[in-house]
Amino acid sequence: MGNQLVWEDRFNIGVKFIDKEHQKLFGIVNKLFTYAEHEDKRPWVCQEGIKYFKDHAMKHFAEEEAYMASISYEGFETHKRLHEDFRLWTIPALEKELQRSRYSKEAIDHFMGVCAGWLIGHTLTEDQAIAGGKVSKWTNLLPADEQMAVKQVILRLLESMFQLEARLVTECYGGEKFGKGIYYRLTYDSDQGRQRDVVLIFEEKLLLETVGKIMGEQSNKLSVTVMNAVRYTARQFVECIIEQFPSEECYKLQSENLLTYEQFEKMFERQLPQHSLLFNTGVGYFAYCSMTPHMARKKEGVTIQADNAVKEVSKYLQKTAQEKKIRKKKVLVVDDSETIRQLLKGLLQNDYQVTLAQSGVSAIRCLVLERPDLVLLDYNMPDCDGGQLLKMIRSEIGMADVPVIFLSGTVDKERLSKLIALKPAGYLLKSMPHEEIKKNIDDFFIKKDGSLHKASNEESGMEGN
Repeated sequence: MGNQLVWEDRFNIGVKFIDKEHQKLFGIVNKLFTYAEHEDKRPWVCQEGIKYFKDHAMKHFAEEEAYMASISYEGFETHKRLHEDFRLWTIPALEKELQRSRYSKEAIDHFMGVCAGWLIGHTLTEDQAIAGGKVSKWTNLLPADEQMAVKQVILRLLESMFQLEARLVTECYGGEKFGKGIYYRLTYDSDQGRQRDVVLIFEEKLLLETVGKIMGEQSNKLSVTVMNAVRYTARQFVECIIEQFPSEECYKLQSENLLTYEQFEKMFERQLPQHSLLFNTGVGYFAYCSMTPHMARKKEGVTIQADNAVKEVSKYLQKTAQEKKIRKKKVLVVDDSETIRQLLKGLLQNDYQVTLAQSGVSAIRCLVLERPDLVLLDYNMPDCDGGQLLKMIRSEIGMADVPVIFLSGTVDKERLSKLIALKPAGYLLKSMPHEEIKKNIDDFFIKKDGSLHKASNEESGMEGN
């Protein structure tokens, strides 16, 4: 039994019946992991087991919500909405995948990985906030009825404007990178001095399949003409949403920018999302993020105006094309420390495509949305144990062979030895000189690429020089 969730004291939030229920959910997930290993039992047993997990989770959500209401927990509405997001969108989407595949091992592993990741992340962040141990990340979301209304408007617009039958993946999209993305930012100011930023994120293949085809584009690359059409279509898309929700304030468009992922990432970290929705359109992902700056708004990218639009769009496409041509290795850094994340990004970003995640849940999304070539994983994160996250990664067929190097503050060979069966690629001490950390990562890729090249030559009957 390679994949098991281990209950630890740090999971306890100090509310006895909630802690007891969390332990039960962990136990149910562990039984499902065990059942999934037996091919002859898998379809029927997993079907019944998953139903039991879902029913038990919904019962637990109701009891937990009743407790939060009884103590007048100020984050009650936000916490309840996270439950609803999991119940109404995440679970049904996973169940459809299971049914379509007739409970294939891959679909079951996907279900288990997502549920285990959500359970660990939610228990150690949002549930800890009930007892005052954490602060919820989603404190600025609009009321649930407004959130639902926006979701429905976006789904209708995707269908009417792009002929896409999309489905919501999550209403708490954490800004993770997916595919080859186009990040289009619209900045609005109201007549009462309020600010609002809207970012539409299109996976490139989505634009080629919709706007590109409408314009008769034959290439598999975005052109300046198509991108300008996308800009105006996107503006109309956002204006349609704003028109559906009139307020006393009148918002006017002040500027528009095309952002790199790094610029979007910095912006997302500084601002509080009112909406942060991720959709799967069937031909690519689409995200809608509406934010109100809680810090001074910083300019990201060049403002596009009538006199520079063609030039700036052309430069943007050239830059993204160059980035694709030079295909840098993707490194995902998972660490709860902002200092460590930024330090590693500064060390690696010249030679690698670096994505940052501050929690286990965010890391799993990054792994699912855009598979990295290497994961640098903090072993001692307070919100998700690195060993447990590695077990989840290994349980996913599509991610089972992703290399993982642990980041550790101290050498604990006894603890690390327990994870040998999960085949980590090694570990690095955070206290090592920066140049030594960089050299170790460079050497890892040199060795890996050399091994792949040698294996390829052997398979084709060739010998290396």
